[in-house]
Amino acid sequence: MQHTSHIELSRSALKTNISFIKNMLGETTFSSVVKGNAYGHGVSHFCPLLYENGIRHFSVFSANEALDVFNALPKDISIMIMGHIDNDQIEWAIKNGIEFYVFEEDRLQKAIETARKLKIPALIHLEIETGMNRSGFSIRKLKYLLKILEENKAYLQLMGICSHLAGAESITNYKRIKDQYERFTKVQKGLREVDWLNIKYHLACSAASIQYPKTRMDLARIGILQYGFFPSNEVLVQYLTKNKSHENPLKRVISWKTTVMDVKEVKAGEFVGYGTSFFTSAKSKIALIPVGYSHGFSRSLSNHGKVLIRGQRFDVVGTVNMNMMAVDITQAESIEKGEEVVLIGKQGDLDISVSSFSDYSNLLNYELLTRLPAYITRKIIQ
Repeated sequence: MQHTSHIELSRSALKTNISFIKNMLGETTFSSVVKGNAYGHGVSHFCPLLYENGIRHFSVFSANEALDVFNALPKDISIMIMGHIDNDQIEWAIKNGIEFYVFEEDRLQKAIETARKLKIPALIHLEIETGMNRSGFSIRKLKYLLKILEENKAYLQLMGICSHLAGAESITNYKRIKDQYERFTKVQKGLREVDWLNIKYHLACSAASIQYPKTRMDLARIGILQYGFFPSNEVLVQYLTKNKSHENPLKRVISWKTTVMDVKEVKAGEFVGYGTSFFTSAKSKIALIPVGYSHGFSRSLSNHGKVLIRGQRFDVVGTVNMNMMAVDITQAESIEKGEEVVLIGKQGDLDISVSSFSDYSNLLNYELLTRLPAYITRKIIQ
């Protein structure tokens, strides 16, 4: 059954983005971050496109996301869980060679216990706290942790030591990022003499990979860039300035489209939709669109959002409902039921970008994308 809207993913746009990232990273391993259902693009559709482009390392937040990637791809890949895994899910991870972060002792002990029972080593990444103040072992505990790891080398394969940077997309965090980097590199230097270690050090996300190249190290966890977006306008401007360019090197992969559900005329002096947020000062023509906040089109876009129909930009009017919204098409010559409506993407010479939504509301790129429900149909286009 066709949904009320559909999402298109551009194979050629993704190829452009992956080429840009690989060229930037050089010898650094590219780990594709596909948490949040691949930032709303859909794991089952997006991950095979990444695989086509030679990506073999994937990062997710949780065990259930790891399972989605595991089921979507051939088994010659690495999957790394950066966040949540219940103790009773660790056995599945170990059996299937899934890597996972360890940042507290209960998980570490459960990994040892489970690996001993299975006689299969757990593939772990030790996360340390450098200043994000979220997850991670204190650096002061590192010596103690290494002793445990060495004593349990038969059951634990340490794949990496990592941390996460606190806001590399904004220069306001420069001092904080600099301090984190220095703490992390101090750990690196301190571990040089540990002869049994053969690991990857990783610290960088998309923003840090561009803003702080030294943080790329052995592996970089790249999310938003691969989908065709810079982490912030600040990062984009700084990149263009540094490279003396005026053209964004990335291409948006996603488009979101629907159709007109109904067209009606409303006489002057009437309110449209719930409440009294939009008043017709003149005779108006309204198109009803079968997309609302339950589909990821935020209620905060009421009287602010835009759509494209017949190559023209029109205003969302009134309150965005759970399942529909109204668009003022008074100035259009003729728009009929069933015509294409672009919510994100290009139509004619006009374009609605994901970042433009932040101009109409307080939505971030990340927030809008990850709100797109998994049940919306995804299609691959060239």
